[in-house]
Amino acid sequence: MRLGFIGFGEAAFELSTGLRQEGIETIFAHDVMVNHPTFGAQIKERASQAQVQILATPEDVLKQVEVVIVAVPADKAYGVSEELKPHLKKDCIYVDVSASTPDVKQSIAKNIEQNGVLFVDAAMMGSLPVNKHKVPILASGGGADQFISLMAPYGMVIRKVSGNPGEASAVKLIRSIHMKGVAALYLELLEAAHAFNVEKLVLDSLSDTLDGKSFEQTMNRLVTGTSIHALRRSIELDGSIQMLEASNIDSSMSKAAKEKLQHLAELNLREKFKGKKPERWLEVIEACKEKNIPINS
Repeated sequence: MRLGFIGFGEAAFELSTGLRQEGIETIFAHDVMVNHPTFGAQIKERASQAQVQILATPEDVLKQVEVVIVAVPADKAYGVSEELKPHLKKDCIYVDVSASTPDVKQSIAKNIEQNGVLFVDAAMMGSLPVNKHKVPILASGGGADQFISLMAPYGMVIRKVSGNPGEASAVKLIRSIHMKGVAALYLELLEAAHAFNVEKLVLDSLSDTLDGKSFEQTMNRLVTGTSIHALRRSIELDGSIQMLEASNIDSSMSKAAKEKLQHLAELNLREKFKGKKPERWLEVIEACKEKNIPINS
């Protein structure tokens, strides 16, 4: 196995460190920042720690490897594919681990597959510093099966989503709505709780409500209940917003939630469900779709 990385930031460093321990002896990398006066030293230090050979150009890496993992910022991913395309060998497996959108992943696949290259849309679904090469990865695209087959002996945990590039990244980005959104919500909640000196009471109350229940149980209860109580809950949330603003505390998350609830109330799902809470969240989503009015418009 001869493995290459384009971009040698945290993701490439953690993956290569773990894969070296699993027995991959030949790893090459290129990073455009390697000679940067501030960041270059870190790249070289990480490469030394992981025993990765830094090469001068991307072409040098591609000449040497059968699998190339492209770990660049999302806004650079398509441009990098354009730069690499002339130098990609037929049957090379091109693995894009950027957080690009499904549309970008599809465009990259279409671009490079003209050269007979196998494309993999890879979405890393956990902590790299914790899991390293064993971070759970979802893979889609025409090269997913080959990628899984090649990397399984080295302890990588890769699950195929489909043969369609972009679907793995869709899972990651949709998941991020919750993971990033709830972190922002927690910040707003904790700032308010601290300002009013009621942290323990708030956290204890939320723990009583949420502890001992699965994520899906909680999600289902909140979504189905909100479908018929959206108006009342948006009005209640307005009180929270007024309280925050009176204390000069940012209320942007609460305002966004109130707006979402108001739009949901306008769909009048309470009437559709005859005032009775539906059993499953899917009924709510399908009812919104039937109205042909996006909740966020």
